[in-house]
Amino acid sequence: MSKTMKRALLLVALGVAAPAAALGEEIDVWRSPFCGCCHLWMKHMESAGFTVRSNETDDLMAVKRERKVPPDLASCHTAVVAGYTIEGHVPAADVQKLLADRPDALGLVLPGMPAGSPGMGIGAEPYDVLLLQKDGSTKIFAHHAGTT
Repeated sequence: MSKTMKRALLLVALGVAAPAAALGEEIDVWRSPFCGCCHLWMKHMESAGFTVRSNETDDLMAVKRERKVPPDLASCHTAVVAGYTIEGHVPAADVQKLLADRPDALGLVLPGMPAGSPGMGIGAEPYDVLLLQKDGSTKIFAHHAGTT
């Protein structure tokens, strides 16, 4: 049994409410050294139980190409968790659902930087998190109505 699984079972047995899909799961984040909102998204992920490792790069587009993120779906940072690509300000709950469901896909993308998404402050902009399929197509994974 893996160390992460043992930790999850212990916390569940103790009645801790943290989602088992994120407990101690390591997420590597590649970002520009000049972007400020990435820090806020990383804190959001940490508060959801992820262990975040930050990697600064001057060639973020190379990371996106390697992870097969189409340019029209790009955002300010690219992350990898359990082999899945997470592009942009995807909410932790969506990443947890991805890890629980384990679809045969590349990962999740949130194009642009919508107001109200984690790390982007308060806003009323609705947005869709997309499941990036292995063939490059997408489908809606989760809809977020935005806040007022």
